[in-house]
Amino acid sequence: MKNTIYRCLAVLAVSLFTVSCSNSDEEAITGTGSLNIEYDNAFGSNDLILQTQANTTSNGEVLKINKIKYIISNIVLTKDDGTVLTYPKSESYFIIDEGTIGAQVAELKNIPAGNYTKVKFGIGVDKAQFDLGATGQGDFLTTANTAGMLWNWTSGYKFLAYEGTFTSPTQTTAAPFTIHTGQTGTDYNYTEVTLDLPTNAQVRTTITPDVHLIVDLSKITDGTNKINLSEQATIMGGAKLPLIVKNVEQMFRVDHVHND
Repeated sequence: MKNTIYRCLAVLAVSLFTVSCSNSDEEAITGTGSLNIEYDNAFGSNDLILQTQANTTSNGEVLKINKIKYIISNIVLTKDDGTVLTYPKSESYFIIDEGTIGAQVAELKNIPAGNYTKVKFGIGVDKAQFDLGATGQGDFLTTANTAGMLWNWTSGYKFLAYEGTFTSPTQTTAAPFTIHTGQTGTDYNYTEVTLDLPTNAQVRTTITPDVHLIVDLSKITDGTNKINLSEQATIMGGAKLPLIVKNVEQMFRVDHVHND
């Protein structure tokens, strides 16, 4: 009889513990928090160093990168239960700039607490936003212009600005290269990327996850589409630009997620 009572008490204790833990978990995922997306620029397996680092492509061209900037926009997060959070569009435009301290992180605020499994974002400014006209851009138009990410209003935004010098087996003296993506004629060249997270980003009132992306710049000219700068060193339009836009989609991968 005593054993039966002890067993009942043990089961009751476990049940109470389980309910307590469940309630604790529910309390932990209420409210709102923040989430950071870090864009860590690299070239192949090497962390990027501007100006001095020699970066060799598969076709033997050696690049020294002086500038890399790109616009990140339209961020969408997906929870483990399938819930989709579209970050407010007016707050969803960021210029990632390797040459400016602290300009490699998109800081997202007022995110509903939860476990996030996927992130989606655009590279550039979407056509619907551009079609709002200059007065519909809010503060971002001035921000982009100051950062050199706007040709002029008629030509529109630079979605990506990639510049430096290069040598090659046929170009032994360092020559400049310039690659800018954006609207060219009837081609708008805005693109989006969706990435699965290897570990849930646990947004809490007390936890701000950091989603650490590696951005492999070698893909710009050395992705699925091989671009020889020796053939054309300035690309801001023409037949090669859509090929580069497809390459840009391949630059991003999730390295890890910090939940602390």
